[in-house]
Amino acid sequence: MTTRPPRKPDWLKVRFPAGPNYARIDRFHREHGLHSVCRSAACPNQGECWEQGTATFMIMGDRCTRDCRFCNVLHETPLAIDPQEADKVGKAIAELGLKHAVITSVTRDDLADGGASQFAAVTRAIHQYSPECRVELLIPDLQANHQALATILMADPEVLGHNLETVPRLYPTARAGADYQGSLELLTAAKTIAPEIPTKSGLMLGMGETIEEILEAMQALQSAGCSILTLGQYLQPTRTHLPVARYVEPAEFATLRDQGLQLGFAHVESGPLVRSSYHAAEQFAGDCDDQA
Repeated sequence: MTTRPPRKPDWLKVRFPAGPNYARIDRFHREHGLHSVCRSAACPNQGECWEQGTATFMIMGDRCTRDCRFCNVLHETPLAIDPQEADKVGKAIAELGLKHAVITSVTRDDLADGGASQFAAVTRAIHQYSPECRVELLIPDLQANHQALATILMADPEVLGHNLETVPRLYPTARAGADYQGSLELLTAAKTIAPEIPTKSGLMLGMGETIEEILEAMQALQSAGCSILTLGQYLQPTRTHLPVARYVEPAEFATLRDQGLQLGFAHVESGPLVRSSYHAAEQFAGDCDDQA
């Protein structure tokens, strides 16, 4: 007998705006052959963010070498990296007039440096074409290659993010091929290499973790030097993905936000629809204000 998944609550039902800014960004991606994690990962905030004129660019293709059970990105053999990608992304962000650009990628375990050199090239291109634009990177684990991490940090992004995604007990189920402790060590190394660059991480809730496990992971991230934390509800992309164990109440997200601030995070973005890049510019501003 199979267990029926819980019914999606009303607070997760969102209107999908599709105004002129949404159409402009959508058209720009299609015309220039760019990828967006907003679409590839089936983010529930795509309409809102695009209509507000913000987007998260996904570099190094749309095919991932990992097959995490929570993620909607394609798991296939990756294509060769476009040698013009950094220039294309830099020009796109300049033309769109973005002031805070979020750049992420598929995981590229097929590359010796995990794609670090491409992250660095894209960061430099954005700074070249849009000197006033802040660059926030959301990087994979780089297979614990701290030299590759240093390559990225030397390009001077304004924020460096790497998500734990879930608690260690659920890694074998949700994040096969990833290493919880290795991700914490990557974040710790980032603060050692470039202590002036804020680091950020996030957790998805509702995959079967306990409150105690969430708080332990939050404490571990704070100890690793993270100043920005995001907490959001896991949503099952398709029936073949990991099922939702429970829907976390908005009040519980609010409590976790308060607990995160008490732990010492400069900014905690916590809510059912929160994702890594949701309100990213405001998260950065809050972090800088708190550290001033």
